This record gives sequence, structure tokens and C-alpha cells, in this order.
Amino acid sequence: MTFSPLAALGLSLAAVAAPAAALAQDPAPTAPAPAALFSIDTPIEALVADERAKAVLVKHLPGIDQHPAYDQFKALSLKTLAPFSQGMITDEMLAKIAADLATIK
Repeated sequence: MTFSPLAALGLSLAAVAAPAAALAQDPAPTAPAPAALFSIDTPIEALVADERAKAVLVKHLPGIDQHPAYDQFKALSLKTLAPFSQGMITDEMLAKIAADLATIK
């Protein structure tokens, strides 16, 4: 069985047109709330790269960017790293860090 290039084009156009049609039916879409700049789901290296976010990390996890294994975990988020931290990063700590990161505008 062969797949016609025209059929593929039709499917592509249908995929693009469907969301546009859905938007046309909703006369007053509401804008989503602006997301926080940083969260506990942000990669650690991105947090360290921003002085404000780094200050939050240093407050709760002093020296995290100096840890011997930093290069191995810097691409992970705090939320991802927590289960591997041997209890060093607790749910309570994540909540406090999340609250502090949410204040960064």
C-alpha cells in the first residue's frame, strides 16, 4: 500500500486548520496567566545562571553549585534530583524553594 503525497498534504493542512477552527469558534479566548520565570522544575544550571534564582538556591542549599557532582546533576531540576539526594532535598525544602522562586519576576 502506498501513501499518496497529496493525502499527506491534506492531513498536514487538516492538522493546522483544526486548531484555527477551534479558535474561531471561541469569540473571547482568555490569555493564560503568565508562568513564573523559575520553578523547582527548572534545570539547576538555569537557576544558577540567574543571580536572583541562584540566591534562592544558596539560601536553601548552600554550595550546591560547588558540589563535586554538580556537572553530573546540573541539567536536572530540583524536583528530579530530590529523590537521589539521600534526604538532603526534602518536600518541605522544595516547597520553600518553589515559593521563593515564584516571587522572581
